[in-house]
Amino acid sequence: MLKKGTYRFLRYWLPVLIYCFMIFVQSSHPAPKEIPEIPYFDKVLHLAGYALLGILFLRGFVNSRLSDGTATIKMASIFLTGLYGATDELHQHYVPFRTADIWDVFFDVSGGFIGVYLYQILLEKYPKIGRI
Repeated sequence: MLKKGTYRFLRYWLPVLIYCFMIFVQSSHPAPKEIPEIPYFDKVLHLAGYALLGILFLRGFVNSRLSDGTATIKMASIFLTGLYGATDELHQHYVPFRTADIWDVFFDVSGGFIGVYLYQILLEKYPKIGRI
């Protein structure tokens, strides 16, 4: 039988760590050659990928002891998403055939903001979704 804190970590924070690890692994490889030739497609990928990370951070905070229902957990979710995006760009700077791009960080933070905002709307409309 798992302790409540262990269960809470596995259910709400382990997905954050797994997703961060997946981003790290993906950005550890040279840039893919098979990206569609759609203008700014890579920025859309950053926006969507980090929106999901923002959702995962907020989901973790909503289900933690730190949850107080204020803007603090929303800001922390956006900040941590952006911080992870910035460190990932720094990491890419040292990966052969990859580059660091400040615009990617901008879209990472923007994605985090959008994800947190959309998840907050869902939480207000469907409160039980926060426990999924």
